[in-house]
Amino acid sequence: MHLLERQSRETGRDYALRTVKENIITLELAPGSQISENELAAEMGLSRTPVREALIELARVKIIEIYPQKKSVVSLIDCDLVEEARFMRSVLECAVVELDCQLATPASLEPLRQNVLLQNFYLDSYYPETVRELDNQFHGILFDIARKPEVFAQIQNISIHFERVRSIALSTVKNNKIVEDHQAILDAISQKDIPQARALMAGHLDRYEIDTDAIREKYPQYFK
Repeated sequence: MHLLERQSRETGRDYALRTVKENIITLELAPGSQISENELAAEMGLSRTPVREALIELARVKIIEIYPQKKSVVSLIDCDLVEEARFMRSVLECAVVELDCQLATPASLEPLRQNVLLQNFYLDSYYPETVRELDNQFHGILFDIARKPEVFAQIQNISIHFERVRSIALSTVKNNKIVEDHQAILDAISQKDIPQARALMAGHLDRYEIDTDAIREKYPQYFK
């Protein structure tokens, strides 16, 4: 398991939750793999209680299956849950880009421009995990511009189903369209073109469906 750096003032539960989520998304903890509360606690230098609380939180969104007196299991990919997460993100993020078209200023759009430049750089060299992190940051900036940062924070749990598929897709298929989408979304917001921004965002969040066959072919054991 890849250990993240613990942030200042981060509780043990929050650190455990963030670390386990990231390892599930990046497939360090692959679908179907067993995880031990004791082993996780030892690796992260925590007591069992915050780790247990983190696993319970992840079980609530059905990404972890907890079996009493046994090791927990990382859930296999459930396409219905992935679709629910995509639907939720599509509804919220289409609304967010509409707000961005109304609220964005040249200064607030600059972080998006810098982000897209970095995405192009890392896409050329192809560091899929860095591209995924920058992709997530891009969407977070959109919520910041719309003055809805807490909404973005709240959707991260259920989005883990979608994020895991997106992470696999980036590792399986080098999809230049993702960065092209971001540039087009940025251009539409800059031009305050609400219909175009909404249409582009909806299409962008549908792209995981294009990769499903390739992912299933390479990792059939990851799916229900």
